Amino acid sequence: MGRIIVRKPIVKLSANGGSRTRVDRLAAEEPLELRVSGKALSVTMRTPGNDVEFAHGFLLTEGVIGGRADVSVARYCDSVDDTGRHTYNVLDVALAPGVPAPNPGVERNFYTTSSCGVCGKAALDAVVLQSRFETGTGFVIDSEVLAKLPDALRAEQRVFDATGGLHAAALFRSSGELLVVREDIGRHNAVDKAIGWAVLQDDIPLHDAGLLVSGRASFELVQKAAMAGIPMLAAVSAPSSLAVELAAERGMTLAGFVRQGGMNVYTGAERIIDDD
Repeated sequence: MGRIIVRKPIVKLSANGGSRTRVDRLAAEEPLELRVSGKALSVTMRTPGNDVEFAHGFLLTEGVIGGRADVSVARYCDSVDDTGRHTYNVLDVALAPGVPAPNPGVERNFYTTSSCGVCGKAALDAVVLQSRFETGTGFVIDSEVLAKLPDALRAEQRVFDATGGLHAAALFRSSGELLVVREDIGRHNAVDKAIGWAVLQDDIPLHDAGLLVSGRASFELVQKAAMAGIPMLAAVSAPSSLAVELAAERGMTLAGFVRQGGMNVYTGAERIIDDD
């Protein structure tokens, strides 16, 4: 498995003009080629770790699979680099018998950056996907419970503590329990890893859970939540206009600037209970 943290020498400059050499810890970024039945589907830059979860989450949020039963096996294609080190940057997923191969519209350009979730789409009309699952569920949460979740998420961001360079995503219950926390240099990768965890737990659709992200709420994150049947997306930062429009269209709750002291609710306010 690739390293999650990489140490590099740097020169640290201080405000008073001093400088010193030290070793800094950086979040690792490596390519992962995802294959389906031996055929390359996507190459994305990601933080190594939880790659099988990522693959399941990615395939579910792209509409290729509907749950764990649609995958027979996921395994690394082991190879050796120029230094003789084993690399695990190619993952091949075999679909279960009877599961159709990915639609050509799912195919992405050969290279996709860690900051981009939909820009690598091969066709513009493949950007908006229809979910197999409804999101208009009866999930509700107390506003005070929701407001505390970003602090709970931050407390679980161990690699961020070491590097300052990762996004995080978590699935949560209405009680405030964090079911899973995943970190990645790409915010959409972190979401795919968290959703992939639920796929492997046979907990899809996620009608009784919300999704919390450490940054902004973009269009592709709302879409990924909808593809998993998640009724609520909460973000520490702001949403985009398209994110709000898509959340309203899918009957989802979208909250931004979530923190102790308040939040902005852009759609689906009925799912957030305010006792004040």
